[in-house]
Amino acid sequence: MDTVVKSMLEDDAEEEKQGLVLFGRDLSKIPCFRESFFYGIVSGVGVGFGSFMKTSKPMLSQHIGFGTFTMTTLIYWSYCRWQWSKQRFDAELLQEAVKNKIKYEGTIVEKELESKGILKSA
Repeated sequence: MDTVVKSMLEDDAEEEKQGLVLFGRDLSKIPCFRESFFYGIVSGVGVGFGSFMKTSKPMLSQHIGFGTFTMTTLIYWSYCRWQWSKQRFDAELLQEAVKNKIKYEGTIVEKELESKGILKSA
């Protein structure tokens, strides 16, 4: 199930454990945060270690590793947030279409909308 749909369905009444809080905001609730930093850290460590094994220059390897971490995190964050926004928009459109289908079911308006191709019959 998509993360957008899960966030729309989850009940806010439940108490959940609180994650890392920065500036009053729980970082575990920010979409794409955990995945972005995970991929950034893994790629930064891997590329940094690989460059150290290749060049034996610790400062250069440190710079390369940190640069890789930064770029991977920013690129993956941007892509993930774009996908998340797109899924959220699609879920809202679908939710509105289902509401309209239920609202107009069995009425004359439904027949008019089906003839125009706005509503599809099941």
